[in-house]
Amino acid sequence: MPEKAVIRNIHLTLIRYSHYDFAPMKRVPSITSPIISITRKASKSLYRQVYEGYRKAILEGSLRAGQRVPSSRVQAAELQVSRIPVLNAYAQLLAEGYFESRVGSGTVVSRSLPERSGAGQAGRETSTKRTSTRRAISKRCAKLPARERFFAGRGLGPFLASQVSSEHFPLRIWNRLVTRHARRTGARTLDYGDPMGLKELREAIAGHLRTARGVRCDASQIVIVSGSQQGLEITARVLLDAGDRLWIEEPGYAYARGVFEFSGCKIVPVPVDEEGLNVASGVKKCRNARAALVTPSHQYPLGVTMSASRRLQLLDWAESNRSWIIEDDYDSEYRYESMPVTSLQGLDRNSRVVYIGTFSKVLFPSVRLGYIVAPEDLVERFLAVRFAMDIGPATFHQAVLADFIREGHFSRHVRRMRAVYAERRSVLIQCIQEELGARVEIGGAQAGMHFCMMVKGISDREIAERAAARGITLVPLSRLYYGKAMRQGFIVGFGSTPVEQIPGAVRELRNAMAN
Repeated sequence: MPEKAVIRNIHLTLIRYSHYDFAPMKRVPSITSPIISITRKASKSLYRQVYEGYRKAILEGSLRAGQRVPSSRVQAAELQVSRIPVLNAYAQLLAEGYFESRVGSGTVVSRSLPERSGAGQAGRETSTKRTSTRRAISKRCAKLPARERFFAGRGLGPFLASQVSSEHFPLRIWNRLVTRHARRTGARTLDYGDPMGLKELREAIAGHLRTARGVRCDASQIVIVSGSQQGLEITARVLLDAGDRLWIEEPGYAYARGVFEFSGCKIVPVPVDEEGLNVASGVKKCRNARAALVTPSHQYPLGVTMSASRRLQLLDWAESNRSWIIEDDYDSEYRYESMPVTSLQGLDRNSRVVYIGTFSKVLFPSVRLGYIVAPEDLVERFLAVRFAMDIGPATFHQAVLADFIREGHFSRHVRRMRAVYAERRSVLIQCIQEELGARVEIGGAQAGMHFCMMVKGISDREIAERAAARGITLVPLSRLYYGKAMRQGFIVGFGSTPVEQIPGAVRELRNAMAN
């Protein structure tokens, strides 16, 4: 059949079905309208401009295979033209195979198009050549390390640190609270909230911290943030200038270190031993550091708890040097062989400690809620920085979490999970001792959701790669040193690994270490 006749038949088909309002079929992406520039005074016809606009969007990848396009009526209304040019353009695109149309599913970009067509590939090659030369970025951004992923493409396997037991979270209760607040949503709740966070949540957090963590605070000192990472970023902007020196634990949490490097701080790695941060070593390296970042309740990654003498030494240093202490209390709720250790902030009598906490470890990571307890005289400065960054946190899940805490669900959940994690920890340690024996040394297992497993005579990165190939996710200890790695080992998380999966996973780890 001649091409003109094909186009005419498709044209008539489009007109025949254009008055129907078909519901989209399953798995058909939502309607997408590309940006099409229409110039009425151009030499090209309106039909040709619409046709070329769609064709360009498809070849450049702005429209992907399977994406729905607007009906001719909707597209004509958006472009403020009659339907005839749009119908002609759609008919041409159908004839050339860029579109496909099925009764009941509307018109979509053809699913049979190859991922890279000739014209699109040429455009990508031009773009690649144009951007392959060195392009200027900020010096502080260039210092940020690339994220290494030993489990890239393999999912999250057993023993990945910082993962929680999602299956034990009381979703029914949480969903009920979400529904309650969704029904209460009114016009007033759609406006900006308090930049410091919802008052009800700050009051609930203050009550919990005073009781469970010995933190000296009230709601007026608490700033709600989207996780501890943002809490560190805000704290860095309030307390530190580019060039200021900062003590960090060695080894320590790499992503926290990255925040301060990004702020232009000079990093001073201070070794950690069985008592925590070695304050004497820090003073010897750099007495006049502007601040110290510590995880005293359960040091990451070694898992040790900072001793009372070290805590007092650190507070004395901060007072005499007029320096700051940033306490990252990321998983202090879980302790298995004693009562929870009081926070470092609770010992501070000179308001030198900024306390940061998160709900990622006790609830679930995607909740993205954390908090800062700021010294009273700096609250306005923290508020100013928070407002400059993003005006304030989203309010809906704050309200849900406030009720979750006030109604007692939070404390019950923590008690329940403490028992779950204690069992997983015990089974994992027993299996490691049976399968690996003297080849490894376990440390820092008294608290939290991970411990450190030291190894000798092997490359922890190489073993992590082998383990990842077997579905086991381990973070190599050597990655977490700022300078030269002094020890080899792994951060072994047990939060997300059910008891019944632990023996088999440990055997896979033994096999990965066999050679």
